[in-house]
Amino acid sequence: MGKRGIIVHPHELDDKWVEDAAEAKLNVMGLHPVGGVDAHLTLESAIHFHLLPESRRLFKKLESKGMQVEYEAHAMRWLLPRDVFASAPHFFRMDEEGNRKDDFNLCPSQPEALDFIADRAEQLARMLTVNSDRYFFWLDDVPGIKCHCEKCRSLSASDQQLLAVNAILRGVRRFNVHAKVCYLAYMDAIQCPEKVAPVEGVFLEYAPFYRDSHRPLFDPECEKNVQEVAALEKLLGHFGRRDAQVLEYWMDNSRFSGWTKPPRYMPLDEQVMAEDVKAYRKLGFESITSFGCYLGQDYRELYGEAPVIRYGELLREEN
Repeated sequence: MGKRGIIVHPHELDDKWVEDAAEAKLNVMGLHPVGGVDAHLTLESAIHFHLLPESRRLFKKLESKGMQVEYEAHAMRWLLPRDVFASAPHFFRMDEEGNRKDDFNLCPSQPEALDFIADRAEQLARMLTVNSDRYFFWLDDVPGIKCHCEKCRSLSASDQQLLAVNAILRGVRRFNVHAKVCYLAYMDAIQCPEKVAPVEGVFLEYAPFYRDSHRPLFDPECEKNVQEVAALEKLLGHFGRRDAQVLEYWMDNSRFSGWTKPPRYMPLDEQVMAEDVKAYRKLGFESITSFGCYLGQDYRELYGEAPVIRYGELLREEN
C-alpha cells in the first residue's frame, strides 16, 4: 500500500494535526526537525521531544488512527559531531584547496568514518523508536560541500551521499533488521549516482527543492522544473520504483513564508498539485508526501483551518 503523508515540525504536532491528518485519510505523519546549518541542534531537540509523555500520547493517538510516525531529518552533523575533528580529521571532507573541513558532511571514502556514522545511526534509531521500518537520516542541508580528497574527487555529490546512506542502513539494521533507509534526491544529490550502487534496503526519496512550486513540475516551459526532473527517470532506474517516495512542497508554508515567522497565509495551489500527483503516479510512485510546516497552532490562530483535508483528497484522486 502506498504512503500518503504530511511532514511537520515536531513542536507543531498537536491533537488538531492528528485529527486533521486522520480526516484527510493520511497514513504517515512525518516529523522534521528544522533544517539548515543548525539541523544537528534541532535533531537533538527532537530526541528530547520524543521522550516527553505528551509526545508519546500523540504517537499512540496517531497509531490508533492507522498512521505511522516517521522522522525525516538532516542528521549528518549529529551522526558525525564536529568535536570529533580534533581526533580524526580524516573523517571529514576536504575542500578544493586540500584542507580538511569540520563544517558539513564527511569524507565517505574513509572506511572508519563510515563505520562511525553507522554506529551513530544505530544509536539514533534506538532513540527515535517509531512504528515504521523506514528511516530518513539525511545528509547536511547545505549545497556545494562534497569531499574533494584524492579518493572522493571523482565521485559526484550523489555518489558520496549513497556511500554514506549504505553505511547508515548497515548501522540501523543492527537495531531493526527490517529497516529501510532513504536516499534523498535533493539539491546537489538530485542527479543520479553513477559509480555507487544502493545496497538492498535503500530506497529513493525524490525532493525537487529548486522547483517552481507555482508551475506544474513537468511543465516543459519552466526551466527550473525541467532541470529538477532531468534525472528522475535515471533515479527510478537506479533505485527502482519499489518503495520510492515523493517528498514535495505543496503544503510547505515554511517555504512560502521564507522560513520566517509569523507564517504567511497559504492557499493550496490545487491545479499544480493535481497535475503533479497525476504525473508522479504515472511514473510509478506509490508513496507521496509533502512538507506541511508552519501550519500549526500559530497559523490557525491567524488564518483558520489549513487546507489539510483537500490535500488528502488530491492525493487520493484517481487519475
